[in-house]
Order: sequence, then C-alpha cells, then structure tokens
Amino acid sequence: MNFHRPSGVPEEVSHAKGKVKRVYRRYATPWEILRELPEVAKYLKEGVSIQELERRTGGQSDTAAAAEMQQAKQKLFASFQGKKTA
Repeated sequence: MNFHRPSGVPEEVSHAKGKVKRVYRRYATPWEILRELPEVAKYLKEGVSIQELERRTGGQSDTAAAAEMQQAKQKLFASFQGKKTA
C-alpha cells in the first residue's frame, strides 16, 4: 500500500442537461481513503491490523519517502547504463 503518494478522489457532478462530469476537489493517499471506510478491518488481510498500518505510516514523512523513491529509481536506471543487448 502506498502511504505517501496522494491521488485524486473523483466526485461525480451532474449538470442541468444531464451530463455527468468527474471533478477532483480532494487529494488523499490510498491509506487515508481506506481508513475512512466503515468497518475497514474487514478489508485487511488476515494478520494485518489497523494499528500496524498506522505505525508504518508514522515512520517516514512524505518528503523522506519521495527522496527514498528517487534514490531507488536512480540506482535502478544506473544499472541499465553500460549494458548492451544483442
């Protein structure tokens, strides 16, 4: 689960002529959206608790997670350089 990358939460708005349009007024991480569901515990895998997920979210800031992701991507892309394919 992604704890740090926000996504747009669509809201459907109907116009006077009946056309339905999606509007993105709110952005939240998948964890924030899941946490708002009623009876969220029933959607979790066996052995996974809400308390454990909450603990994992507090371990790293959004900025630190983004920096870690960028470092991992740089390392991955650096491994591609210099390799020749036939």
